Amino acid sequence: MKKYKHIIWDWNGTLFNDVELCHNIINRLLIRNELKKISLQRYREIFDFPVKKYYADAGLDFNKTSFEVLGKEFMDEYEERKFESYIFNETENVLKTVRSLGITQSVLSAYHHDSLVNITEHFRIKDYFIDLNGLDNIYAAGKIDIGKKWIKKSGYKKGEVVLIGDTIHDFEVAEAIGADSILIASGHQSKERLLKCGIPVFDDLSTLKQELLNNH
Repeated sequence: MKKYKHIIWDWNGTLFNDVELCHNIINRLLIRNELKKISLQRYREIFDFPVKKYYADAGLDFNKTSFEVLGKEFMDEYEERKFESYIFNETENVLKTVRSLGITQSVLSAYHHDSLVNITEHFRIKDYFIDLNGLDNIYAAGKIDIGKKWIKKSGYKKGEVVLIGDTIHDFEVAEAIGADSILIASGHQSKERLLKCGIPVFDDLSTLKQELLNNH
């Protein structure tokens, strides 16, 4: 692993372990629409961005109920229940380690910006980040545009920034904004899918932390 000046973290599924909660909520949506539940393995095989695609892959029919209505139902329940989930056990240790190595950190998330600020404050980790960047809506279509704007104003050069996430979309975002990328396989997508990106994939934050320490 190269020595980086800055790490851009994804939030959901990377630092915040909301995988089981999201799996539970999509199943509740499926049941309400008289459809079969999906297994956690199936969820991690189909989860995608924009999330509209994975809703369809899960079986939801937008001709019966619009994506806008389904997406709002999902996020209303998510916001009600989000504190049933926690940051990963190693999250604060990793953030602390990165800071001790003199690497600055930020978050780039498809989560609503205000909610992102509030939840990082709730878990008392906001001060590890020089910036937090979330979306201005609840529909999680993607985060390339806000990533490009942030990189442009940051002044970091190519090769100085790495984006760490848990989905193929994080790899795509990194490519689009000119950053390197690393993926973690303990989030919303299966390791098999992530390995197809051809970049480093770590099982969890603990193994990533060890790699960071070994290379600095």
